[in-house]
Amino acid sequence: MAFQNHKLVLPEHLNQYGYLFGGNLLKWIDEAAWIAASLDYPGCAFVTIAMDRVEFRKSVREGTILELVLQAVGRGTTSVQYDAEVFRCDATPENRVSIFATRMTLVRVDADGVKTPLPPISA
Repeated sequence: MAFQNHKLVLPEHLNQYGYLFGGNLLKWIDEAAWIAASLDYPGCAFVTIAMDRVEFRKSVREGTILELVLQAVGRGTTSVQYDAEVFRCDATPENRVSIFATRMTLVRVDADGVKTPLPPISA
């Protein structure tokens, strides 16, 4: 099942040229991946260990609504992977434009920050 979230780009999210500061987008997609993993594996603690690629495809201005979509695509002993894509949304669905995509890997950790196995998948 895909996880979706939305963000509104506000003045405090912009760089000195009036465009979305890339660090904010990375923060939002990292947060969305953590939420997705936490919902998929309740009670587990996760940290992000990898983002496969960082390439900003399109610019974003103030007032833009961004749609963040994450889909679980892999699972290891201690880790889970999500394909993450961010869309710039306008008033109509045909104006939805992909601005960023990456694969993220999160690992489950215990209270000491040590990798720990994921729970079994329930039927």
